[in-house]
Amino acid sequence: MKLKRWERTETKPNSLPVLKKMHVKMGDTVKVISGHEKGKVGEITSVNKHNSMVIVKDVNLKTKHVKGKQEGESGQIIQSEAYIHSSNVMLYSKTENVASRVGHKVLEDGRKVRYLLKTGEILDSPENWKNIMKKDKEKEVQKVA
Repeated sequence: MKLKRWERTETKPNSLPVLKKMHVKMGDTVKVISGHEKGKVGEITSVNKHNSMVIVKDVNLKTKHVKGKQEGESGQIIQSEAYIHSSNVMLYSKTENVASRVGHKVLEDGRKVRYLLKTGEILDSPENWKNIMKKDKEKEVQKVA
């Protein structure tokens, strides 16, 4: 998401933008806890760390009316997801159907993982990450084709 000229971001002394730490990552299942989409559940498809915004699949849909580019071509109405602030979403467990805050712990093998406080379900597993990366590659292939 490109920032407008008047939306100046905080910067470090070396002029690089300050990235905010967030409790959610790409691929997490979340529940919207405030706003007009309150109560909806979806998966995070995109994360913007500069201003703590996330895109959740099939949540906060906006319609855009697009003119036809060539003469004789009809226009379209396109629906796309818009950003939501990360403070308005909460991690969600599909198995227990409950929203929970996130905790951090170190496992016996030395890995630092995130887990849901209410259920104890571990969020960061290598299998989940491989599935997310596979979906991203499929999307890129579809865009190219």
